[in-house]
Amino acid sequence: MNQGQDKFLQFILERVQAGKQEEAKALLMESFSKQADGTFNAEYLQLFMPQVIALLKTEHIEEVKNIMTQFENKKV
Repeated sequence: MNQGQDKFLQFILERVQAGKQEEAKALLMESFSKQADGTFNAEYLQLFMPQVIALLKTEHIEEVKNIMTQFENKKV
C-alpha cells in the first residue's frame, strides 16, 4: 500500500459506521490490490462505490461520494 492509499484508507475508516471498519478495510484493500494488478477500472469502481457508501455514517456520504467521483473522473 502506498502513502496515498494509506491516507485514503484512514480517511474512509474515520467516516464509517461503528463496527463496520473491518468490512470497509477489506473492501479498500481489495481495491488497492486491483490497482496494483491493473484490474481496477470504471466498471469495478461502479460496484465498489455503493458497497463503501453503505458502510458510511450518514453525515459523510456526500463528502465521500464527491471524492470518489473526482477519483473516477481523473484516474479510471
